[in-house]
Parts: sequence; structure tokens; C-alpha cells
Amino acid sequence: MATNLALDDALIEQARRIGKHKTKKEAVTTALREYVRRRRQLEILDLEGQVPFDDDYDYKALRQRKHVA
Repeated sequence: MATNLALDDALIEQARRIGKHKTKKEAVTTALREYVRRRRQLEILDLEGQVPFDDDYDYKALRQRKHVA
């Protein structure tokens, strides 16, 4: 899908150089992927206080049990 956008050419050129991208499209696509990944990571913070915490949880004991079998 072709899309025409009025973007800051200097900013795209800077991103292209820093990221060593061959094309503007590659630089913009990479930037969008990084943006989406970062936003998804930030969604995890919204779960703070909503996930019950088990004080007795012992991940080390679970790890040892897995290896013994």
C-alpha cells in the first residue's frame, strides 16, 4: 500500500545514517517496528498491582524439580 507522508527529511536522513539503512523506507519501517515493540513493552506496566503475587513462590525449587526428573 503506497502512502504519501510529509516527513522531516533531515530526521529520516539522520535515522538512515545512524541505523545504516540503505533506504528511507527501511529506516522508517525499522523505526515503526521499534516504536510498536516499545509501546507493547510499556503495556506490561499497566498490569502492576493487577497480577496476584504469591509470597510462597519459589522459582528455584521449581527449577530443581524440573532437572531431577
